[in-house]
Amino acid sequence: MNESSSESRFSRRELLRVGGLGSVGISLPQLLASRALSAENVISGLAPKADACIILFLNGGPSHLDMWDMKPGSPVEIRGEFTPIASSLKGVSVCEHLPRMAQQMHRATLIRSMNHSVNNSHAAAVYAALTGHDRGEQGGGAKPDDHPSPGSVLAKLRPTPSGSLPYITLPYKTKEGAGGPLQPGFLAGFMGATYDPFWVLDDPNTPNFHVRNLALPDGLPLDRMHARRSLLASLDRGLGAETNRSLGSMDDFQSQAFDLLTSNRAQRAFKLDEEPASVRDSYGRNIYGQSVLLARRLIEAKTRMVTMSWAPDANATWDTHGQNFKKLKTNLLPQFDAACSSLIDDLAQRGLLERTLVAVLGDFGRSPKINNNAGRDHWNSCYSIMLLGGGAKAGLVYGASDRSGAVPTHSPVTPGDIVATIYQLLGVSHDHMLYDTLNRPHTVVPEARIIHELLT
Repeated sequence: MNESSSESRFSRRELLRVGGLGSVGISLPQLLASRALSAENVISGLAPKADACIILFLNGGPSHLDMWDMKPGSPVEIRGEFTPIASSLKGVSVCEHLPRMAQQMHRATLIRSMNHSVNNSHAAAVYAALTGHDRGEQGGGAKPDDHPSPGSVLAKLRPTPSGSLPYITLPYKTKEGAGGPLQPGFLAGFMGATYDPFWVLDDPNTPNFHVRNLALPDGLPLDRMHARRSLLASLDRGLGAETNRSLGSMDDFQSQAFDLLTSNRAQRAFKLDEEPASVRDSYGRNIYGQSVLLARRLIEAKTRMVTMSWAPDANATWDTHGQNFKKLKTNLLPQFDAACSSLIDDLAQRGLLERTLVAVLGDFGRSPKINNNAGRDHWNSCYSIMLLGGGAKAGLVYGASDRSGAVPTHSPVTPGDIVATIYQLLGVSHDHMLYDTLNRPHTVVPEARIIHELLT
């Protein structure tokens, strides 16, 4: 096939689909439409303390008792096998298998009194943790009428600059059990698929990592892409005024699609091979460590929200019903320690931590009593989360649990409270009204309170 015939394969419609996300039911121009629509929905009167957010979601339920809220004075069947070590925050200890994070605690806001009344199924708890809403069911995947994820809300209400992606989720579409449906809480729900995340599902730890959804088709060089863009613009100008008006929004989305596909900022963000080997090593040469490094690069490229889900399915990683201590010691805690501590260090050194919120969240904690399989089971009555940077108060421990880590003893906090507080830091009022595709109103997080003690 000669060059001319190869070029002719790409029609105007096909160019609109370049970099499309057909496998997830959304095209790149649809994704970009969110930025144009959001211009009419910018929230005023609430000054953001953070410009961007990275959510490290420890999917499956990380053990608070073996990480952030250890109970060395309790019986062995509660305290477990690990020893607490001192941290950079005076009087606060963390697990011995988090030595690098121990040196970041002076920068952290640690909340030890999380709890929710949602049942202990992963789906319901993940949904509550990410949206602040209780769907009230025992399980089930994402639904069209779900409340939207924070990334989707931000994509609508706080638009990003041209040439950047507003909301990205990686490295998995976490399932509700192996082979099950997609977990709720990551999508736009009632706001419509336009505001769903851009999914990055290739392993950034592989030598040939690239994001296929942002690549130009084979046989279409960059200079020809620009030439075709100019040609389409001149053709549109030759149409009648009424036709031009009706095509106006499509042309805007097409223009933004071109911007992304040809943007150095967007393309370079995914080029992890530009990072020094020592930096990549510090994050950990595994899918999670390199995904966290990629999240930092995406924030630098002006992405507003990156959500990193730490599991291919809910039972795969932090859901430690069996061999809890072995899994934490040999795999989960070292990987998390390397990735999260490197992220915080990098953001601080680059002057980004002050305006970037990092939220370490989970669906619930683990049971105080160790079970017969040397594991801990689901526990929604008390658990811990952590916020760093982005206007969160550094060097603060908020709330406390009882002697066995079973229930909060003071200052209880719900997922809705945390999600509302995250929105506050990002310049969105939690009682703002959103509208679904049928123009029905919904409050962002209605039954919640902002925890002002956590804010600078």
